[in-house]
Amino acid sequence: MKDIRPIRSDKDYEWALGEVARYFEREPKRGTPQGDRFEVLLGLIEAYEAKHWAISAPDPVEAIKAQMEQTGRTQADLAALVGSRPRASEILKRQRGLTMSMIRKLSAEWRIPAEVLIQPYRLATEKVEKRKRV
Repeated sequence: MKDIRPIRSDKDYEWALGEVARYFEREPKRGTPQGDRFEVLLGLIEAYEAKHWAISAPDPVEAIKAQMEQTGRTQADLAALVGSRPRASEILKRQRGLTMSMIRKLSAEWRIPAEVLIQPYRLATEKVEKRKRV
């Protein structure tokens, strides 16, 4: 695997992108020396991007809002899923946390990944309580 090196800088990253670009027109077969080089370069590029430009997942409430916006769903649709309009409103205003039952329904019916929905997030009431302690 001629000329492969770690990606430590943006200059190295640009070099690696240039190297893999030539394989996009005619992707090499797996198991060949060129195929191995291509895979190693892609792995190095992915690792560098993950370290330097990681995109964090949205918190659960932002994920729900984004899904509603993208799919044209309304608060009434959320209410039907979680049990009531007041409950849906409390979730969107961060006044109520999601239960496991809600997470399962949102994941199954709205296709929001469960790993996004189970993340801890701050409720509006926690901010108030924190100010009271200070």
